[in-house]
Amino acid sequence: MNKIILSVLAHPDDAEFLCAGTLIRLKNEHGFDVHIASMTAGDCGSVEYGPQEISRLRRAEGAKAAALIDATYHCLEERDLLVCYDARTLEKVTRLLRLVQPSIVITHSPSDYMLDHEMTSTLTRAAAFGAPIPNFLAERRIGSVLPHIPHLYYCDALEGKDPLGREVPPGFRIDISKVIETKAEMLAAHASQRDWLMKHHGMDHYVQSLRDWSAKRGSECGVAFAEGFRQHLGHSYPQDNVISQLLGAV
Repeated sequence: MNKIILSVLAHPDDAEFLCAGTLIRLKNEHGFDVHIASMTAGDCGSVEYGPQEISRLRRAEGAKAAALIDATYHCLEERDLLVCYDARTLEKVTRLLRLVQPSIVITHSPSDYMLDHEMTSTLTRAAAFGAPIPNFLAERRIGSVLPHIPHLYYCDALEGKDPLGREVPPGFRIDISKVIETKAEMLAAHASQRDWLMKHHGMDHYVQSLRDWSAKRGSECGVAFAEGFRQHLGHSYPQDNVISQLLGAV
């Protein structure tokens, strides 16, 4: 297995909230090459700036956050609230996977609070399945096929619940206690989002919100801070839990 991990999430800062601790540990402890992708540049994430200006700012914030752990940031340049499953967007995600060649892919929960997250999850699942198939998009010549379907994982749904408020429990948790400060520093790099989250979500101190959620997951398994995941275990996907094997589930 090559040591490349790719997270494909909807918006800049989603990775920092949901899986950055695990990305940091895989890099620090096992030498993984980390790639962080957002489907959009976050063009709706402001009440102060227009879509082009906030997109420019948020791309820069995403790159800055990734650089803190020597990771690579990618933006697929879709639009907020318009992420949808179609041939054009699936081609973009497949192209990314064939460029990066990950052995592990992390994406959103299939059931989450907003459709950008759910569509990103579906697109990433489809791309993980299609990227190793030589005839899939062969006429587009979009890079080298993957040698096999990568391990696919879903992050926690936001607040750990589906759109109807039902709990979505993690299949396993990863202890991120030793890297929580770096995870928080990465989120703090997304400075433009403090005002937006206060205005639209009623959420201030968004770095503290990250700590609170990580502490909740940690309290469920006897550690200070943790991140929750589920593994996609459908037919033909890898069945061994490589993240748990490498980092130890708690």
